[in-house]
Amino acid sequence: MAINRRQIIHAGTGLFAGLGLAACGNDSQREQASNISEDAGAGTIVFRNGIVLPVDQGFSEHAALAIRGNRVLAIGSEADVVAAAGAGARSIDLQGRVVLPGFIEPHMHFAMLAGLGHLEDIGPFNRPTFDAALAAIRDIRQAAIEEGPETWVMGRQFDPILLEPPRDLTTSELDELVPDRPAFFLNASGHIGYANSLALQAGGIGPDTADPAGGEIGRFEDGTPNGVLYGQSAYFPVMLANQQIVDRMGTQFVSAGRQVGEQAAALGITTLCDQATGGLAGPADIEGYRAMFDGGRMKARIRAYLYSVQPGWDEAGIMPGDGDDLMRIAGWKIVTDGSNQGFTGRQREPYHTRDTVGIFYVEPGALREMAIDRGRRGWQLSLHGNGDAAIDSILDAVEAAKDAGVDVNALRCRNEHCSILHDEQIRRMAALGMVPSFLINHVHYWGHVMRDQVFGPEKVELLDRCRAVEDAGLTYVIHTDAPVSPLGSLHKIRVAVARDLCKEPGTILAPQERVSVESAIRAVTSNAAWACHSEHEIGSLEAGKLADLVILDSDPRRVEPAAISDIRVSETWMNGERVYQG
Repeated sequence: MAINRRQIIHAGTGLFAGLGLAACGNDSQREQASNISEDAGAGTIVFRNGIVLPVDQGFSEHAALAIRGNRVLAIGSEADVVAAAGAGARSIDLQGRVVLPGFIEPHMHFAMLAGLGHLEDIGPFNRPTFDAALAAIRDIRQAAIEEGPETWVMGRQFDPILLEPPRDLTTSELDELVPDRPAFFLNASGHIGYANSLALQAGGIGPDTADPAGGEIGRFEDGTPNGVLYGQSAYFPVMLANQQIVDRMGTQFVSAGRQVGEQAAALGITTLCDQATGGLAGPADIEGYRAMFDGGRMKARIRAYLYSVQPGWDEAGIMPGDGDDLMRIAGWKIVTDGSNQGFTGRQREPYHTRDTVGIFYVEPGALREMAIDRGRRGWQLSLHGNGDAAIDSILDAVEAAKDAGVDVNALRCRNEHCSILHDEQIRRMAALGMVPSFLINHVHYWGHVMRDQVFGPEKVELLDRCRAVEDAGLTYVIHTDAPVSPLGSLHKIRVAVARDLCKEPGTILAPQERVSVESAIRAVTSNAAWACHSEHEIGSLEAGKLADLVILDSDPRRVEPAAISDIRVSETWMNGERVYQG
């Protein structure tokens, strides 16, 4: 059935059935996914003269690896692997390089990265002061004027908490900078938008507009909107009033998505877990994903978590596990609160420097009902919770599902971001078999403001507690939340191991939460595969599993922690084919 993705994006829903999810790849890809050929040497490649780390249970080390077709054939000594490969196998000399399983990004926002990644980055790492951000906006406006009268002024990654001085963008600034056309900027967290008066008007927001469910419209003292929009439900109407963004999310979605796959491959990432599938277009996103794999042109697998706010999923008959090894439906995503650095994460107590406790996007009672309903239908719950009160609500909801007869341990319910964790929350998570999924880059990029402005010096010790959950026997993962922070698994490993601060070189935040390099590698490989119910096919290099691997020019275990992020990705292989060579 043909889908007009543009119409669906405008409507904010997607209602269609017959998606045919069991056949995401083309014929050649599905043929490759069959059992390993028994013909000695046929389609076989031996990687030798290097260090092969399969990330198995014992974190063993080997000298060689063989793949046949799109599967791992053998791993071990060079002599044993060559013998298993048989005559006629192709040989690749690693020259001492290191082979790991392809990295898995367990939490990113695919459509956002594809649809908005082209926008100018006016974030603090490019524009460290408020005035520099304003100068960038002037430049973007000039470019928009040259492009045409319908072009909006747009940018991304604005983050006032990291600026000098820390200031929001309101209509006071934006109307002066951009008086002649709509202007909209996205906060780095993805939870706040900033609009000028013309953009508010385009999105139907005026003085009498009520706050939407799960969001807030910032206002001046007289009650008029100030242009700061808290939560996706508040800013989506404004952002989607821009026809160019609708087009990018619609007719250009497939090509933009393949660019995301190329970006991932260059970073050694072979699987992307999209944690907001359908956030803008509903079930139409699935059709877009399928099209990306046509012709074998997509360079990363997708594990899709359906965004709960969109209707149409049940009507479309979409179920967990639908799809194949290239693109599979993995879970059900619910966002319970905002971001801590945006002061919208829901806390037990007021923030360190503000008299607010943040926002519940989903009230605790409603969350419990959703968890029971989705759990009974067999959905893995992926629950966004930043603040400790939001995490309390998540734990209560999963416990309610358990009490209602749901086998929550089998579902492997996830707490996404999981920023602030108290000891008793960790114990509750362990009892429920939950997966803490940490936005570990919070430590590196935002650690100093988390300490000084958001939480204070005591509570910040509870930020991204990788070591504590590992010691409690939990399987944890680390993620970028891209585009919130840049894609890159090696940088995540570095932060989990070093916990050093970008703005304060030499300062370590909560050193007791540092983990080993091996532990951090697991968090982006085998643990990440387990967290998305894909451990049977990806996440480690074992015979019969899919041939997804990354070749690094250095061993992360043999360099200083701060240097791990500087290691070069030499090659990336996905589905038995080289998809990147540096």
